[in-house]
Amino acid sequence: MAKRIMILATDGFEQSELEKPKQNLEEAGFETVVVAPHDGEIKGWQHTDWGTPVKVDMTLDQAEEAEFDALVLPGGVMNPDKLRKEAKAVQLVKDFCDAGKTVAAICHGPWLLAEAEVIDGRTVTSWPSIRTDLRHAGANVVDRECVQDGNLITSRKPADIPAFSEAVIKAVQQQEVAEPA
Repeated sequence: MAKRIMILATDGFEQSELEKPKQNLEEAGFETVVVAPHDGEIKGWQHTDWGTPVKVDMTLDQAEEAEFDALVLPGGVMNPDKLRKEAKAVQLVKDFCDAGKTVAAICHGPWLLAEAEVIDGRTVTSWPSIRTDLRHAGANVVDRECVQDGNLITSRKPADIPAFSEAVIKAVQQQEVAEPA
């Protein structure tokens, strides 16, 4: 049975930060499931305008941590800002962290880690404009391509996607397969 990875996103996700890790994870043999607050499709953001829609596989209200092996949080300014207002999204981040499963966030994605209060005392990286928020949440913030602190993996920007994807793949390969609830 292939390991399952939840990609939690909504309208305004950074196009490359969802699509490229998703492709890399699938090429590594994992099943990816795009989870969003609503069904249908979510719209990506590409540079200065709307990008290509991505199909939603499961709605947020249907998603449970126990059915997945890892969680990926793409960036984009709008995406995590909207998701951190969704109680279920914040709870999922907490649940994955509490279970010790891989939680990977890139660019503005770590905003959800701060909202879920799971970065106090942890070392993370992110897009420069949210680093103060992460420090205020208790994180040790560094400026590196990819940072892994236990089960948390963070990266700064689209150029970091190769290192980000490699770290996620390696971490998930080392985990046990989640049993469906």
